[in-house]
Amino acid sequence: AAGQKTGHLDAKTRELIALAVAISLRCDGCIAVHVDAARKLGATREEVAEALGVAVSINAGAAIIYSTRSLDAYAALERE
Repeated sequence: AAGQKTGHLDAKTRELIALAVAISLRCDGCIAVHVDAARKLGATREEVAEALGVAVSINAGAAIIYSTRSLDAYAALERE
C-alpha cells in the first residue's frame, strides 16, 4: 500500500509494474492477482504484453515462460 500513497503513478501503472515483478519472481499466484487487478483497472491485452516485454528484457528465458502464463490468465479472465 505504500506505493499507492505517493500519487505519482496511477493504479493501473502500479499493477503493470507489479505484474512485471511477479514474472521476475516467478510467482504464479502473484501473476494471477496482478493480471486480474490490471484488467479490472482497464489494462488492455497490449498494455499487459508491453509490461511482459519489460520483464522479458530483464529476465530473459524464464520470463518468457511466465509471460505466456500471464497471457493465458488474461484470456481465461476474458472468457469468464
